[in-house]
Amino acid sequence: MANSSNIPICPLISAGKDLNSVCAQENCAWYIQNLKTCAVYVIAHNALLDVKAKQSGKAE
Repeated sequence: MANSSNIPICPLISAGKDLNSVCAQENCAWYIQNLKTCAVYVIAHNALLDVKAKQSGKAE
C-alpha cells in the first residue's frame, strides 16, 4: 500500500484521479490492522493468485 516514498496511498479514493489520496489506515473501514494493509490490495492479490492458478491449470 505504499509507493516508492513509503506514503500509503488509498486505492479506492485515488482510482481514476490525477492525484493520489493518502490512506487513512486505522480510520478506514477497508484497512486490515493485523496485516497493516488495505483490504482492496488483499482482494486484488487473491484474485491474481486465482487467475494464475487457473491459467496454469489450462496450460497442462
